Amino acid sequence: MKKKLVFWVEEYFYNPNIFQRLLSFLLLPLSWLYCFLMYLRFKSKTPQDLGIDVVGVGNLNVGGSGKTPLVSALALQYEHVAVVLRGYARQSKGLHVVKDAGGILCDVNTSGDEAMIYAHKIPHAIVIVSEDRKKGILKAKEMGAKLVFLDDAYSKHAIKKLDFLIEITSKNNSCLPSGPFRERLWSSKRAIVLKEEEDFKRVVELKNKSAKMSLVTAIARPSRLDTYLPDVVKKHYFEDHHSFEKEELDAILSADGTDSILVTYKDFVKVESFGIPLSLLDMHVDVDKRIFNIIDKYRGINSAKED
Repeated sequence: MKKKLVFWVEEYFYNPNIFQRLLSFLLLPLSWLYCFLMYLRFKSKTPQDLGIDVVGVGNLNVGGSGKTPLVSALALQYEHVAVVLRGYARQSKGLHVVKDAGGILCDVNTSGDEAMIYAHKIPHAIVIVSEDRKKGILKAKEMGAKLVFLDDAYSKHAIKKLDFLIEITSKNNSCLPSGPFRERLWSSKRAIVLKEEEDFKRVVELKNKSAKMSLVTAIARPSRLDTYLPDVVKKHYFEDHHSFEKEELDAILSADGTDSILVTYKDFVKVESFGIPLSLLDMHVDVDKRIFNIIDKYRGINSAKED
């Protein structure tokens, strides 16, 4: 039931049928109210300087936009770096250090899938999950970080930071619940909008390929993968952040008669311990040098202020 509801909502937001378009239209008054409340929330916040350089990477819509590979690509280029995120859908509460200089300190149930990706992809980084992003940043600073990347942080208006926003195009530009947008790009808030294929490009590598593969994925809007997919026997879509059971994947291998399960890295970190044959659709992004120049300039300005 949950799975059907999740996919219905994704269709409603990004590829609506006639009934869903009508429902979206009827909900517009609620969307206007919601958007106004988000504006009041934004205006009520004063950015606080936490004494460390902070770069936020986010998007305005619900669902996936490629934040994780972009943050990974940016953080890989800097020393004394930390990544702080909420850790959505993790089976824990509060602040947890997922990884320090010595290695990974917890399992994926504690960290959540996205934080574990960072722990694997950025060997030298500190990775922290915390619902309270300020606490996470201060913990990273205490641990020696000099630069913090915040995953999904545009709405954290009470934190002084450099904001990057990944542009998402949609036929429906309304706020929730009529459309997929959580917030607007407020005119008085400075943020740099990044466009795919202009500011960054996705690069996909297929690892451990087998003759017959079944795709299994639990990411938002899984049709985004179609451009990069090799031939697969069958596609199995689960709701975003779904926690897999080994028996689920064993059943798919048996029913499809495939040699391996093809997963994204977001799924891989949750199922690698199952001991089943896996193929990996590993994605990273190449970032335009201009973006690093913007970050370096921002850090230089902050350093000059401190001096």
